[in-house]
Amino acid sequence: MQEQNRPCDPEGCRDLPTSEEFFDIGHSVKGGLPFQPWSAALVAQRKADNAKDDPDPFCLPQGIVKMHTSPMLRRYIQLPDEFVILNERNAVYRQIFTDGRKLEADPNPTWRGYSVGAWEKDTFVVQSNGFKDDIWLDRNGSPLGSAGKLTERFHRINYGNIELEITVDDPKTYTRPWSVKLHQVLMPNMELLDFWCAENEKDLPHLVGK
Repeated sequence: MQEQNRPCDPEGCRDLPTSEEFFDIGHSVKGGLPFQPWSAALVAQRKADNAKDDPDPFCLPQGIVKMHTSPMLRRYIQLPDEFVILNERNAVYRQIFTDGRKLEADPNPTWRGYSVGAWEKDTFVVQSNGFKDDIWLDRNGSPLGSAGKLTERFHRINYGNIELEITVDDPKTYTRPWSVKLHQVLMPNMELLDFWCAENEKDLPHLVGK
């Protein structure tokens, strides 16, 4: 097959277009994210430092929100008692229990927390808690604290499109709960590929900030 040239903008080719929410999860929130004073100062400092402490470039795991906004592919697998999400980045997985159990009161803190889900008519509603402290929700460094909770509402609006509403409730970090809506697109006949962040990694020596 003959390779075809494709147009690229001056900044280079973007084979994996990235949404605005990957950089700023509050992009569509009127007035921006409702930070507490301390978290607003933290995000301002992270932006000034060019997000040099972002866990992503250090090949650490992504949290739930970044998994949804990353341009890497995901596969959803619905089983009788759980819902599994396979992520192309570092071949990681996420379990959402659908067997009727409740959220654990004091789960072991992890990068992706502890999740339970149930159907409300045609919407799959997932609640999550038990996160490690200071999960990065976006490239700007908007934080999620260990006491924070997430609610995801997956609604398949037609064959090829899912509307995903994410609500963050973390009173220590934000002055009120807030929500964003993301658009997920079905990519049929696509396979997940190996992507290992640490393989041939050359960025780390250059992550020195300003």
